[in-house]
Amino acid sequence: MRWAFWLAATVPTWAAVDFARDIQPIFEKHCLSCHDELKSLGGLRLDNAFGLRKVVTPGQPESSRLYLVTQMAPTSRGAMPPGGPQISQTESGALKQWIAEGAVWPGGVFIGRKQPARPADDLALTERIHRKVVAAGTAKFERYKSVIPGSDVSFEMVPIPPGEFQLGTPTGERGRREDEGPQRRIRVEAFWMQAMEVTWDEYRLFMFAQKAEEKDGTVDAVSRPTRPYVEMSFGMGINGYPAISMTQHAANKYAQWLSSRTGHFYRLPTEAEWEYACRAGSADAYSFGANAAALGEYGWFADNANGKYQLTGKKKPNAFGLFDMHGNVTEWVLDGYDAAAYSKPDIWQRAAKPYPHVVRGGSWNDDAAACRCGARAASDPSWKMQDPQLPKSIWYHTDAQWVGFRLVRPVKVPPAAEMHAYWNSGVEKDF
Repeated sequence: MRWAFWLAATVPTWAAVDFARDIQPIFEKHCLSCHDELKSLGGLRLDNAFGLRKVVTPGQPESSRLYLVTQMAPTSRGAMPPGGPQISQTESGALKQWIAEGAVWPGGVFIGRKQPARPADDLALTERIHRKVVAAGTAKFERYKSVIPGSDVSFEMVPIPPGEFQLGTPTGERGRREDEGPQRRIRVEAFWMQAMEVTWDEYRLFMFAQKAEEKDGTVDAVSRPTRPYVEMSFGMGINGYPAISMTQHAANKYAQWLSSRTGHFYRLPTEAEWEYACRAGSADAYSFGANAAALGEYGWFADNANGKYQLTGKKKPNAFGLFDMHGNVTEWVLDGYDAAAYSKPDIWQRAAKPYPHVVRGGSWNDDAAACRCGARAASDPSWKMQDPQLPKSIWYHTDAQWVGFRLVRPVKVPPAAEMHAYWNSGVEKDF
């Protein structure tokens, strides 16, 4: 049976049962204390149409688990709601009729307990974080390891010296695409870059963070992801494995959150910074040379990854000491995608629309050519195809199980307004 009708724009005029008047109050009263975004017991959510697929057969109330468990004796095992108050005869009749009429749930409607409003990630918040970063002072330009406050999770930062390089690829490079040129010589200022891709160990602190124990409250003010609909590692591994499937907006917000937690300014790299760091002085297709046959020593890609991402830091690093710049997961950068970006004067192409944004480095799912230093790729709405929300989530790319990120820390701390622009470089709303 097709499920598309669950997302009807409105309840049909012939329906005797009105969803908002008769059905929504039943779910809110009896179901959502255990089956909403905050507490989806048994993996079941009943605050949106998609959650009903597991427990409702449209047109057949007597075959629908949602209805049957409400008809069981309160003391019976499996009776719902457990512990009462039990559903009334009037509610039971409305629920039965609603299912018989097709169980139509108005398109885009999410119901549930109202959650406390979070402060907006406005410039005032960025200014508070900026003051904290400035107060922390400067650091020696050397490799360092940082522990995320309130946890035992750490990450390592590698100093990337300033310099000039040729951005883009030469016309004769094997696998080259037109959007990789024309080559241009640019200068990059000094920065630190994470030695490895952000792992689930780090990112899950952000995803599932509780209220921060900080007097200034800046950490708790940074917006954080809603709970995902699916297990976001997709069974590929968590501890030590790269975090995946977040939007560029989510990666930006992680950078802002981490900056507030540590007192150091972190952000996504620009496309130019990423390529400069990846090349590590190389003018060839890869940081280790032009021969793709050696790629297996430096990265995980389609030929050696066994159909999944792998633990970070298990391959050889490049000359700067950065791991997995070729493959494993492709990485977000700050830039919006523009095929003609290298013909424009600005080093950073700030996004002006939800799609596309640039990802770099190739992944476990790509061939060798996609893992070259100069290879570029663009995000696409299809990366959210499985996301059941309407509108789609601003936090997750459920169909992009190959995209992750790593952060940089510029040596020069920019003004607050510039920091704010970096952390809000994407477009939150997805249309």
